[in-house]
Amino acid sequence: MNRNIVIAAIMTGTFALAGCKTAAPKQLPPQQASTMPDETDALPPVETGASLGTQAHFESAVNGQNVVYFDTDRYNIDSVDAAALQTQAQYLMQHTSITVTVEGHADERGTRDYNLALGERRANAAKNYLVGLGIPASRVGTVSYGKERPVAIGSDENSWARNRRAVTVVIN
Repeated sequence: MNRNIVIAAIMTGTFALAGCKTAAPKQLPPQQASTMPDETDALPPVETGASLGTQAHFESAVNGQNVVYFDTDRYNIDSVDAAALQTQAQYLMQHTSITVTVEGHADERGTRDYNLALGERRANAAKNYLVGLGIPASRVGTVSYGKERPVAIGSDENSWARNRRAVTVVIN
């Protein structure tokens, strides 16, 4: 008799789970770009007079998209950030001798330790995205400055938004 109860319980659970409906996500993640650039993905030649391997050359080639911005207390890569990082990855794939550091930053709110940890998570999120696009991890370093290097001085939402960022910097 106990066996019939166990079987009935298992069958009831199975039918109950089979009737569950999972909802589709409201927003799908951005599609990954091809890890191998082809001629249509190639960045146009840079005509600024800046030398290859310099920050100026990099910024010009990626159309100033060397910075990605984050929401308060967040370190996720959204679709705008993904587009900027894909442009950076194209550049790094074309110039395989260049290595970069991703600097993580936070706004002035929060403790020093909290902001250093948040900056590190932001830098690592950008680095991991670049690595996911095919850039070798050995070519991308990270550093966190927390709230120590703001680009906007002020205690307002606009200043805070500009300081919540990850910046890709050429190091060689």
